[in-house]
Amino acid sequence: MLPTLRQLLYLKLLHEHGSFSRATQAAHVSQPTLSAGVQELERILGAPLVDRNRSGIILTAAGAEVVARAGSILAQAEDLVEGARSAGQPLCGRFRLGVIPTVAPFVLPAALPVLRRRFPLLRLFLREDLTHRLVAELKSGGLDAALLALPWAMGGLEWAHVEDDELLAAFPAGHLLEKSRTVAPERLETEELILLEDGHCLRDHALTACGLGGHARPREDGFAATSLTTLVQMVGSGLGVSFLPAMAVHSGLARAAGVGVRPLEADHASREIVVAWRAGSRRSAEARLLAEVFGQCSSSTSLGVTDEREPPCRA
Repeated sequence: MLPTLRQLLYLKLLHEHGSFSRATQAAHVSQPTLSAGVQELERILGAPLVDRNRSGIILTAAGAEVVARAGSILAQAEDLVEGARSAGQPLCGRFRLGVIPTVAPFVLPAALPVLRRRFPLLRLFLREDLTHRLVAELKSGGLDAALLALPWAMGGLEWAHVEDDELLAAFPAGHLLEKSRTVAPERLETEELILLEDGHCLRDHALTACGLGGHARPREDGFAATSLTTLVQMVGSGLGVSFLPAMAVHSGLARAAGVGVRPLEADHASREIVVAWRAGSRRSAEARLLAEVFGQCSSSTSLGVTDEREPPCRA
């Protein structure tokens, strides 16, 4: 006898919620039903999967192994269901999309109305998070696709190009860099460099693209920005210089804070925006379609650094 998908789901929910009461709420079943399902799974596999105590539940080594494999199995089952429902009709039904914080506010506002108009049966669920957590969710089946920035380790994933987003030097209004048409990355090494906090891929993209990975001199006071909005405010207040993606500049974020920008004198001073999905996913065609819409509606497509017009979305 083989385990059922429902039994695997019960164990996965038990692991995620840490107690039978919360897991039963998530599964919309009674506690005896869920408990019986887990017990039957233990009987089929011939090993205890859960240690029960007063503080909650802890998975055994065997239980942890089953949960790890169950994530992939359940994700494939969901792909099968959604693929059948949307056969012949793309982007129909639930679609779980992750997006990183340094892209979401500059791509989604223009693209979401287009998606609603073109795909009225689409139920889009959005999750904004850092790249490493979104990639983990993609691989485990928690997301159908994610709007990410490369370079990043993408083993086990496939992706479609959305756009190349130029990285620009950013400085407070009136700074000496304002007199230059372009800025050499080495010039920033003599300045107080403000970066996003660890975990944001834009931090690594900027330093790597400009060859400053091991030589940059970040602020010694230990402060780092948690978002692009905070970063721009810190630069505008004269606390230092930084890097900004072109899509943020074209949104008006820099201008509103009194921040100037200039192109960098560096090869490949940009990041690639992509839509990524699990290799072999049945929703790959829909993810590619999302990438197409996002590319058509991008806020920085075909614009120069000093051009602050809002481009129309012709999707």
